[in-house]
Amino acid sequence: MMSYHLVLELVLTRMQFLFSSDAAEELKAAISDKNHELILIRDFNLVDEIWGGSRPAPPKEPTRVHAIKYAGVDVASKLSFVRSQLDENGCDTVVISMLDEVAWLLNMRGSDVPHSPVFYSYLTVEMSTATLFVDSNKVSEEVLEHLKKAGVKLKSYEAILSDVERLAEKGAKLWLDSSSVNAAIVSVFRSGCDRYMRKRGKTGRQIGKEASSDDPTTKKRGVQNMELNGLYKASPVTLAKSVKNEAEIRGMKNSHLRDAAALAEFWCWIEEEVRNNVALTEVQVAENLLGFRRKQDGFIETSFDTISGYGANGAIIHYNPTPDSCSSVGSDNLFLLDSGAQYVDGTTDITRTVHFGEPSPRHKECFTRVLQGHIALDQAVFPERTPGFVLDVLARSSLWKIGLDYRHGTGHGVGAALNVHEGPQSISYRYGNLTALQKGMIVSNEPGYYEDDSFGIRIENLLLVKEVNLANSFGGISYLGFEKLTFVPIQRKLIDLPLLSPSEINWVNEYHEQVWEKVSPFLSGNPLNWLLVNTRPL
Repeated sequence: MMSYHLVLELVLTRMQFLFSSDAAEELKAAISDKNHELILIRDFNLVDEIWGGSRPAPPKEPTRVHAIKYAGVDVASKLSFVRSQLDENGCDTVVISMLDEVAWLLNMRGSDVPHSPVFYSYLTVEMSTATLFVDSNKVSEEVLEHLKKAGVKLKSYEAILSDVERLAEKGAKLWLDSSSVNAAIVSVFRSGCDRYMRKRGKTGRQIGKEASSDDPTTKKRGVQNMELNGLYKASPVTLAKSVKNEAEIRGMKNSHLRDAAALAEFWCWIEEEVRNNVALTEVQVAENLLGFRRKQDGFIETSFDTISGYGANGAIIHYNPTPDSCSSVGSDNLFLLDSGAQYVDGTTDITRTVHFGEPSPRHKECFTRVLQGHIALDQAVFPERTPGFVLDVLARSSLWKIGLDYRHGTGHGVGAALNVHEGPQSISYRYGNLTALQKGMIVSNEPGYYEDDSFGIRIENLLLVKEVNLANSFGGISYLGFEKLTFVPIQRKLIDLPLLSPSEINWVNEYHEQVWEKVSPFLSGNPLNWLLVNTRPL
């Protein structure tokens, strides 16, 4: 029987930049199982042929300095930390390709990606130098001086491949996070390593020699693909960025209070509109919310597309209303609003579910079960080194008791004036993430319930991981808990009071007391009255 061997070409100049190295390796393995081969080419690009002259130009928006009063730590100190990690791991250079990591490390921000204050770039950090690969048209004199002060050089965005190749050819040992660095960079790195070894009269590769034997992240990523001069391991910036310093925490707290004021004004406005039978679509609601946020100091943009879902649309977890197909918001069903904002000093993400009329017993029971899960997670106390998945059951157990659940994670990491979703931490039923929650991390607390074709419920606050003082310290270790960052009322009429325990009732009352104390100074007139009514004790 004749056998056929199909060769599939992955065009380097576009597609290799869209696949991480790990994703490309998985694709190659899947294709090889079918007796096909995936090869990477550099000189021809089918995507460009399709675009022709109509390909949109790359973003040209300027970058900006993220002030030290918000960043908390200067660039030189952050680079020094990265270099200490290079030294500890026996590496010469690390390639940073995650845009939020570049922005955090250099105390810079941009606007190339909607909802995220980042800019297209790469960064290499060596023991004595650092190089930012970026379109120079985006770099003002102020930013240039900022980088020069930190000892960071500029090169064109496209020069990253040739620089990686050059480093590999001279035998430099590179640190590459294969879960994020793209296949193009790894491809030229491997080619450069091969040329380096040929020059030295060597053949083959030393498999796995350079991997850390006790690093679970390295093991997970497959040390069988290690080159002599490569270390494939999680970026040293990932964890450092997730643990917020005092200035970042202060900025997050301040931005959340201004955001809470905007939401109080919004909820006051929309309740009046619905009461007066004003026709409002889901899209119009989201647009008006944006208007209230824009009035707040330091507002930049939304942190994601607002999820504004009435009735059955609220049951679609990642619903995105459009003018042509959205519903009107009324008083006969639940309304779910998941939204957030980027401020100069922080990032917000909040979900509230409300009913503008009289909720049914089913609405109230499901809402209260979700609220109980939210409270249980908020009140959690746990030993250090606890990964987030261990806590996930707390948010679901009240729903499980009546046979309900939800199909998404309970919490994600949040950046400080950066991406609204960041790792490595999470709270989820997916137990593969072994990252421990640490003091200074920020996570969301967002259990929910979604009844198909009927309604959706989610209650979301952001939480800061903090150390708690306890009477005991078993094992001589620290114990951690959470501090609330979000201060917006939870609708009282949706709570089925007999379902709550006395301690849960106290939680709601204490939370609303905090909301009033913290947010009322930002309000006046009708919004202030609205806040007073909606923070009364149960």
